[in-house]
Amino acid sequence: MRNFFVALNILVVFSSCDSNVVWSETQSMEGVWNKDRDVVFTLEAPDSLQKFNIFINLRNTNEYPFNNLFLIAAIEFPHGKTITDTLEYKMAYPNGEWMGEGIGSVKENKLWFRENIRFSESGNYNIILTQAVRNNGETEGVSQLPGITDVGISIEQATQSP
Repeated sequence: MRNFFVALNILVVFSSCDSNVVWSETQSMEGVWNKDRDVVFTLEAPDSLQKFNIFINLRNTNEYPFNNLFLIAAIEFPHGKTITDTLEYKMAYPNGEWMGEGIGSVKENKLWFRENIRFSESGNYNIILTQAVRNNGETEGVSQLPGITDVGISIEQATQSP
């Protein structure tokens, strides 16, 4: 029965159409995100004259033990430049209820990463995500982050303000 609800959630997510999406990719984490696993997405530069928003798409289950998520996110440009950010996202409301969309134990979050950017260099860009979650008072990161089922990136054409 649980597999039915997971499949239903995935079907709903993929069947919803968003006309602004110009590129999207998702990688399965098989329920655990190892701290040494970089999730790498490679894409060819879209239209260099347009502005785009980049989102991190994340699916988690009730096995996720934290109310937030820390990520190291990097964009590697075709000609060698790299921009790196440390990001924190809230994953649960103060009452413990998960944020995000979905029915049952799987929630999907669409998290802002970058907005109104231009891919000004021709060639391939790499977007690299690494989980950087730590337990309070510890310097070492969590080696096995449970409850993360999928990590993805979507790039949408930025909408123009009137």
